[in-house]
Amino acid sequence: MKISTLSRLAVVTSLLLPMGVAAQSLSDMQELSPEDRRAYLEAMSPGERDAKRAEWRTERDAMTPEQRDAMRARHDEMREQNRKQRDSMSDEERTAARAQREARHADRRAEWDSLSDEERDARREQMRSRRGEMKERDKSK
Repeated sequence: MKISTLSRLAVVTSLLLPMGVAAQSLSDMQELSPEDRRAYLEAMSPGERDAKRAEWRTERDAMTPEQRDAMRARHDEMREQNRKQRDSMSDEERTAARAQREARHADRRAEWDSLSDEERDARREQMRSRRGEMKERDKSK
């Protein structure tokens, strides 16, 4: 098994353990690696994901400006680490990473193609609503 598969298995297993083990807050989620974060979210139903995101959004909105600045700084550090990691990859690793991205894209495309017109319209409306909420939040800052 690959390391990433093992880490995904560990996250899914942790989800089956008592809820105290899983990421409960926004800061817990930020501590997870990107692979673990993805596995954690993929293990949830769409409704659970939406509810968890709403919970984290409420938590983030309640943060002080200093806490938000600290969170942005952590994000910047993580982006820089990711950039360094990408720059240090071999051609084979880059090819494998590209193949993984393309596979995820194909999975999302297949899911979209399997939706009925009504389901697609509902998803589009949901995205419009989220964008509107984000714009309103940005205006209020």
